[in-house]
Amino acid sequence: MDVHIEGTTVTFWLRAKPRSSRQRLTTDASGELRLEIHAAATEGQANEACVEFLTRALRVPQSAISIVSGERSKRKLIRVVAPRPEQVRSQLQAWAEPKPRRGGRG
Repeated sequence: MDVHIEGTTVTFWLRAKPRSSRQRLTTDASGELRLEIHAAATEGQANEACVEFLTRALRVPQSAISIVSGERSKRKLIRVVAPRPEQVRSQLQAWAEPKPRRGGRG
């Protein structure tokens, strides 16, 4: 996961997967963040859903999150302005960690 911090600004790339059956933030095989969302990729719905998901996940105001690049692409550069940028990085890492499966055999 590649997260850059400069002052109070955190930037990172993520790959959005619209029309997903569930909403979650994970990492793909290459280590890039991947955000699965319910919204369709039409009329900016997926972009709005990305910002809304990140707002809840990172516990920052919606105005603190912007899509810098990739508004019409699945790969987006996200900017978060926060007073504690290290905390944003930690929250991203926690959300993106693989969760243990329930009910599995072991």
